[in-house]
Amino acid sequence: MAARAPAPLPRRLIRPPVDLELLIPAFNEQLRLPSTVAATVDYLAGRPWSSAIVVVDNNSADATLDILERFAGSTVPVHTIGCGDQGKGAAVRRGIETSSARFIGFADADNATPVETLDRVMELLRAGHGAVIASRHAPGARLEVEQSALRRCGGLLFRTLAHLSLPGVADTQCGFKFFSGPLARAIVRDCRVDGFAFDVELLAHVVRAGRDVVEVPVVWHDVPGSTFSVRRDGLRSIADLLRISLAR
Repeated sequence: MAARAPAPLPRRLIRPPVDLELLIPAFNEQLRLPSTVAATVDYLAGRPWSSAIVVVDNNSADATLDILERFAGSTVPVHTIGCGDQGKGAAVRRGIETSSARFIGFADADNATPVETLDRVMELLRAGHGAVIASRHAPGARLEVEQSALRRCGGLLFRTLAHLSLPGVADTQCGFKFFSGPLARAIVRDCRVDGFAFDVELLAHVVRAGRDVVEVPVVWHDVPGSTFSVRRDGLRSIADLLRISLAR
């Protein structure tokens, strides 16, 4: 028997349409999130597109929700929604499902990729590309502050396995990815990974839908405080990558 399609979300959960929605998945981000949201509001307020920021709280136990109150009434709307299922993938999926934006994407709470990268991203999206992602390994990219040796080794293994599903994408894990809104909402229905391999699954669905993935080189710097742990999350991510590659 074919799996039943998920029921559509109630209209009251869908946010008003804008040109661009930027999702920020957040789990215990009271320290890093305020400066990231402030910088993003300042940047988007000066751009010609209508836009909104959506923080997806992933069951934070600190003051993540409290610090967002200071952005009430911002020139760029800052929405806060919850996600009861743990994991970056679950949070991003929730944000996409509740969006009606023309273009939608997500960025990390640490602001490791300069938000100004959106200038080039939006130019490419409006030209008709399906997905536009920041890349630390595309020609012209530069790492200003590198990760630890352990995380670099883990990243190399992750990229090797990710290439089984996405041989043409140099960097699947830079946390700055944007999509055509209708495309993202269509493909996210078939995404199942809740953890850090979600990015690979989402991009694999873009390619399987016959759309392209464009990489934009960035100046990137590592910021302490990541919720990803090589020891805790590494094996699960590897297992997820293998499942994604076998689903082709």
